[in-house]
Amino acid sequence: MKQLVASGGMPSSHSAVVTALAAAIGFQEGFGGPLFAIALVLACIVMYDATGVRLQAGRQAEGLNQIVYELPAEHPLAESKPLRELLGHTPLQVIAGGLLGLLTAAIGLLGRVITS
Repeated sequence: MKQLVASGGMPSSHSAVVTALAAAIGFQEGFGGPLFAIALVLACIVMYDATGVRLQAGRQAEGLNQIVYELPAEHPLAESKPLRELLGHTPLQVIAGGLLGLLTAAIGLLGRVITS
């Protein structure tokens, strides 16, 4: 459960969740409906954000942490708390999360078909 709310890492749990949601809605309601379209747009926004702004913010945090680490001990910022560096995902991590989400939704559909 902690991984679902954490940022960074392989695979992207956020991408997996939104992809599973969109796929499950598609399987249940149809892929041509407005509910699926909303879920698909949500999934695209989440995955775009993970590989865009949040990934770059994490890379910037790495650089800032390195600068602070190299400050002399007497500098006021030398003892500051390091910034979180794992904020976003690489495209591979997002793709892996999306595939995991599709697999999860497909297993859920298969389970529903078997039990009915």
